[in-house]
Amino acid sequence: MNVLDQVITEKFSAYHGDCIEVIKGIPDNSIHYSVFSPPFESLYVYSNSPRDFGNCASSEDFHIQFKYLIDELYRVIMPGRLLSFHCMNLPTSKQNHGYIGIRDFRGELIREFEEAGWIFHSEVCIWKDPVTAMQRTKALGLLHKQLCKDSCMSRQGIPDYLVTMRKPGENPERVEGLLDYYVGDEVTQFSTDKTRRSIEIWQRYASPVWMDINQSNTLQKESARENDDERHICPLQLDVIERALQLWSNPNDIVLSPFMGIGSEGYKSLEMDRRFVGIELKKSYYDVAVDNLRRAVSKVICKSLF
Repeated sequence: MNVLDQVITEKFSAYHGDCIEVIKGIPDNSIHYSVFSPPFESLYVYSNSPRDFGNCASSEDFHIQFKYLIDELYRVIMPGRLLSFHCMNLPTSKQNHGYIGIRDFRGELIREFEEAGWIFHSEVCIWKDPVTAMQRTKALGLLHKQLCKDSCMSRQGIPDYLVTMRKPGENPERVEGLLDYYVGDEVTQFSTDKTRRSIEIWQRYASPVWMDINQSNTLQKESARENDDERHICPLQLDVIERALQLWSNPNDIVLSPFMGIGSEGYKSLEMDRRFVGIELKKSYYDVAVDNLRRAVSKVICKSLF
């Protein structure tokens, strides 16, 4: 296992290194679940490293590199168990593509997982505020003045997706039991009967569109930012991670994130009594992630004491 640094504890293992090289050291069929947000090709630049997926010279190069990871993930996930990745479709530009439009990045990733043997299990569309997107990106299609000028160039905002793939085979450790609490931004009164409450929560989670994810509920991120090598950092919302872990993992399961970032998936996994394996290439993110993972462990210990 080729790593630059590592922290290994009873509850989590964090590795600073190239995710493909590190995963090669993980035993076959040993991971219960994986949830992560991969780089969106070169949409965001995270570091200057040539190993960084976000620094691929072209879309073709990105997908060639990503397929190596898909194969390794297939090897380490247990049969019948799941993997969820967060993504969005990508805007095109005249400068890079010759036209303004949207690319089906989500579909490209799904097809690559299927080609590697994964089963397309499910997906959910996650609502995003188009006003916030307009203010952040200044996208032509979201501007009201463009609607007035020529609405044929106006478009809706681009949502997030949580896509879930399943490895074929018989699941040796079932994920079973009632849903006992609800994760989401809406205030909802559920039944006091345990079974009925679980049904009501499931009916909300089973919706193909999640409208109540708190977009700002992320780990604090400013301390991971460096000045000279990136334009943006986008940690996955904690609500999304928690719902996924509720649905598709058991307590004490091992959860993997090959793009650990500042540790969002690990923080929630540890908070929910799962174990965690995370890999991060960028040193500043890795250091913040380790601090966040340790903070989650301490939080759980304090909670158990009181």
